[in-house]
Amino acid sequence: MMDRRAFVTAVGGSILGARLAAEAQPGEKIYRIGILENRSAASNAANLGAFLQGLKELGYVEEQGFVIEYRSADGRPERFADLAAEMVRLDIDVIVTSGTPAALAAKRATRTIPIVMASGGEPAVAGIVTSLARPGGNVTGLYVMAPAEVGAQRVQLLKAAVPRLSQVSVLWNAADMQTPLIMRETQKAARGMRLQLTSLEISRRIDSLDQLFETAILGRTDALVVIEDLVTVTYRSRILDFAAMSRLPAIYPLREFADEGGLMSYAADRRDLYRRAAGYVHRIFKGARPADLPVEPSTRFELVINLKTAKALGLTIPQTLLLRADQIIQ
Repeated sequence: MMDRRAFVTAVGGSILGARLAAEAQPGEKIYRIGILENRSAASNAANLGAFLQGLKELGYVEEQGFVIEYRSADGRPERFADLAAEMVRLDIDVIVTSGTPAALAAKRATRTIPIVMASGGEPAVAGIVTSLARPGGNVTGLYVMAPAEVGAQRVQLLKAAVPRLSQVSVLWNAADMQTPLIMRETQKAARGMRLQLTSLEISRRIDSLDQLFETAILGRTDALVVIEDLVTVTYRSRILDFAAMSRLPAIYPLREFADEGGLMSYAADRRDLYRRAAGYVHRIFKGARPADLPVEPSTRFELVINLKTAKALGLTIPQTLLLRADQIIQ
């Protein structure tokens, strides 16, 4: 078996080398799978593991059936165009993308190489596919069906965890396609619960984070809600550090935040999406056309609670909320 630590720490290069292709049986097809991501392989290890597990369950042997070319934009979406072009030059059999910018860049780079979305926003709205039922073209896969109501649900969960909550700050990026809808529902929920809400709008990527953090502190906020986009995901370590140093309870848009010390996360199960993406890759390898494979939404949302962080913040999470959790980190 391949050393998985070597897999997840290889950034911006080939994960498996030509040696593996040379070891394959004569005439055996070695598929080349390109993965186009915003994050490094190391920080995306759990999702990649789910994708590899999905391939394994479908009968693909890592050291014999396929090689992986992993490319990360490292939080700079303007890099996707060049990375997608590089994928085309590498003669990839299928490109797996995460996020709308990556999928759009891949689609612009090639009309012939199949593209499988492992996650992202609603692709028909973004113009990536013609329709969900019949995508047309060379793109198919999965997307995060994060209805605007997810914003309200996160505020409700945070209020349940912090009953004294009266002021909440929301970190979000208005430039993202989907977050304004979620932000509106977040504001609506806050008004309904008579919470004072402070908007921390990211205007210039990382340059604005420190100023926004200062705004939250000066406003004496009680808690933080983070809405997902490329910026908040890329700089999650800085956001987590700020919440920890400021002793702010927070709810986050990806489970990785909770895994790395955040209080709570409520989000689509990305690991499930990546595992399902392996099924799309398999069907394409067996001759299916992306144009004929319906695009499917996320079907599972999960609540993760980090009790270690709750204890550090002096919070006692109600038993009713713990019973709702899909995972509790002790």
